[in-house]
Amino acid sequence: MTDKTFTIALERLDRHAPFFMDTVDRPDGVSFRALEVGVGFEPGRRDGIDRHGRMFRDREFDICEQSLASFIMSRARTDDFIATPVFPRRLFSQLCMFVNVDSGIEKPTDLIGKNVAVWSFQTTLCVLAKGDLKSQYGVPWEQVNWHIQHHEEIPWKGEGVSIQNIPEGKDAGEMLVSGEVDAMFHPQPPSAVMRNPDRVRRLFPDSRAESMRHFEKFGYCPIMHLLVFGRDLVEREPWLPKAMMGVWDDAKHKADEFYEDPGFSMLVFARNEYEWQRDNMGADLFPNGVKANRANIEQFIGYVADQGLIDAPIPVESMFDASVLDT
Repeated sequence: MTDKTFTIALERLDRHAPFFMDTVDRPDGVSFRALEVGVGFEPGRRDGIDRHGRMFRDREFDICEQSLASFIMSRARTDDFIATPVFPRRLFSQLCMFVNVDSGIEKPTDLIGKNVAVWSFQTTLCVLAKGDLKSQYGVPWEQVNWHIQHHEEIPWKGEGVSIQNIPEGKDAGEMLVSGEVDAMFHPQPPSAVMRNPDRVRRLFPDSRAESMRHFEKFGYCPIMHLLVFGRDLVEREPWLPKAMMGVWDDAKHKADEFYEDPGFSMLVFARNEYEWQRDNMGADLFPNGVKANRANIEQFIGYVADQGLIDAPIPVESMFDASVLDT
């Protein structure tokens, strides 16, 4: 194989550290230039922010950790991008719902008619939260007033939905603290939220227990992101989608080994938490492959369609390169 170098845009997560350390096993003649690129709601990263937009808009990277919701919207419209079934970010929505203490919101159904801030309507965590609330807690997303901090990566009509753009210069987290909005769903709570525990609390008082109930019912930790390529790159390098499954799996296993050292993390009980998760949730919450993730993806596609972000559900198989469909 001729020597090849691929850029890969990633968030600074523990399972991506081996990419940044350049310790991942990779095919002969292949190297990666790992770029630390954020989305924008977190502090700036070494190689900037706007990872999703820079991939969708500018095709700046060969391989990109991409939003599941925006990717599904893109696949429903064009054939420009294709994915491999590697899912580097997962979150429970129940951990990421915050309410103002004076909002009168004590249970999920109290969100009906309230003002809720989100990064964008199509942010994967927001789509997941809206879908979970509607299907599991009796809270129709159609009966909530949405306040949007950021532009939508993939344009959509948004007809018949109560959506307001947060004015430029205003911060959704500060609005939650002050009570200008009643609640916020956010994958990474803004610093204003974390600095004011007397003004903001989670919707679910025991969000860990609520997340575990979700896990026990469905059997998975919900997918947030996947690895995406430009279609033209895969046409030139048809071996790449399947190869990346092995490369990322190696990075994941190397990251897993970090936790064998009780002193690895500044969280002094990180090793204990690692053991608890392994014993109660299984050895691998981040499985690769289409088969292991089909139920998760199908449910999420249903959420995307129900929320009007795509006209109709797309087949799971349409998201992934043909070379990985048997995984």
